[in-house]
Amino acid sequence: MTEERFKLIAAVFILLLKDGKVFLARRSNTGWEDGKYCLPGGHFNGNETAGAVAIREAKEELGITIAPEDLRFFNICHIQTNDERIHFSFVAEKWQGEAINNEPGRASEVDWFPINNLPEDMNDLAKATIEWYQKNLYYTEFGWGK
Repeated sequence: MTEERFKLIAAVFILLLKDGKVFLARRSNTGWEDGKYCLPGGHFNGNETAGAVAIREAKEELGITIAPEDLRFFNICHIQTNDERIHFSFVAEKWQGEAINNEPGRASEVDWFPINNLPEDMNDLAKATIEWYQKNLYYTEFGWGK
């Protein structure tokens, strides 16, 4: 008899930085944190690396192309919210194209915000992820015991 193994949901966040500003999208029609600003990103489809997911999601959500050498890992977070997840976070300061709202059905608006003056109506996990980037924290936990 084979025992069912526990499985984690895996996702990525992408921190786009330009001139001291970070690119954020206001979520809509997703069923999670709608109405709040969040970092771009998404889930693994399977049979792809974390970096490949970030590159794919940047193309799908923002219409930009990030070269693998321009993507830098900065954090992995073990998350407990309505389920258990693992998030890989990457930063990019160079890419091809102009970041836009390429998925208007999932984001009502996008904009650049000063990294040290983020909007108040921002998702707590995304806000924490930016703080972890600023503090050079490579491993974090979020939502446990709350």
